[in-house]
Amino acid sequence: MKVLVLNCGSSSVKFQVIETSLEMIEANSDATLARGLVEKIGLSDSRLAIEVEGRKPYQEISEILEHRTAVERVLKVLVHPEHGVLKSVKELEAVGHRVVHGGEKVASSVLVTPEVEAMIEECVVLAPLHNPHNLRGLNAARGLLPGVPHVAVFDTAFHQSMPPMAFIYGLPYELYSRHRIRRYGFHGTSHRFVSIRTAKLLGRPLEDVRIVTCHLGNGCSMAAVDRGHSVDTTMGFTPLEGLLMGTRSGDLDAAILPWVMTMEDVTLSQLNAMLNKHSGLYGISGVSSDMREIEHACATGNKRARLAFDIFCYRIRKYVGAYAAAMGGIDAVTFTGGIGENSSLVRQTSLAGMEFLGIELDEEANRVAPRGKEILVSKGGSKVAVALIPTNEERVIARDTVRVLGGVMPSFAVPGTEAPR
Repeated sequence: MKVLVLNCGSSSVKFQVIETSLEMIEANSDATLARGLVEKIGLSDSRLAIEVEGRKPYQEISEILEHRTAVERVLKVLVHPEHGVLKSVKELEAVGHRVVHGGEKVASSVLVTPEVEAMIEECVVLAPLHNPHNLRGLNAARGLLPGVPHVAVFDTAFHQSMPPMAFIYGLPYELYSRHRIRRYGFHGTSHRFVSIRTAKLLGRPLEDVRIVTCHLGNGCSMAAVDRGHSVDTTMGFTPLEGLLMGTRSGDLDAAILPWVMTMEDVTLSQLNAMLNKHSGLYGISGVSSDMREIEHACATGNKRARLAFDIFCYRIRKYVGAYAAAMGGIDAVTFTGGIGENSSLVRQTSLAGMEFLGIELDEEANRVAPRGKEILVSKGGSKVAVALIPTNEERVIARDTVRVLGGVMPSFAVPGTEAPR
């Protein structure tokens, strides 16, 4: 089955064509036929780029004013005799859509129906920067490919297995009852994918291992995956909470916010921008939000860059310990994402001094680990494995699309995960 995977943002559409099936999923043999990006939607110099294995990358610059036109251009380039991979769009048997927020109503990937579309609309209030654009892409694709089934895959769904003690905040309970203010968690498709692949790498059933997954990129989150179920995660009601990130603050004392508003005379909008766009690695270092540039600045003696780096790694180490405690033990720590997969120094520093938990990093294996490979970088006798697993959220979306259409998509929620009303 050839599945078109769409990830629609405010001014971009990421896409892949993936060939997969239930049998190919089991054999981990599904294939990415093409991948690409439409960016700068709404401008006269919008850019469409596509990559196909064995061919020179292709791009075109033209005016693309809205998402329907963007998806139209994607379909056009996919059937281009020189740059595409399809003879006709009729070869596409399904479309899988990334949707950020499914609230409490969605605990699995689902076939898109009018009811599901209305539910995604209801969750716009919870994800105003993401769900509206996900919906625009969904509506555009359904209009252009009306006879093809469409499946929604939610970032939040995997974390619906968290128990109330992990997702309820210490606020008046009425705020949860009325507005569903709670921890939702994000990056769920990535955490699920790498936990499954970690178990495979260890040669153990997923139902038998406790894994701390570390998705480290410009946005960062960790999850405690206990025998296949997310029982806690660092991101919360929004993607702001938890780890230090490229430009996001992560954990802080909430009382700081009204104090800063008063002392600095800033508006709510300015405060929100500070927390999400001017904090994190960038805010502390004053150098960059890019870990590669932070590490370079550290090497040249920049003290603020070193402080930002140390805070970043310290929070990872702290959450590894917390999640080991939450699960009553730990069998593996898995790193993924742009930083997690590529920065040996972050991995080494984050796990330093954790031998008491049974985590013994093989520093040489960690230093020379090849990029793009699933590999263990822990010592042979380490009680806790340390794994590098390249994430592939698009492949998860394609696989879930096949599972939903095949009627084998399980719910991630487990009994006892609902809070009292």
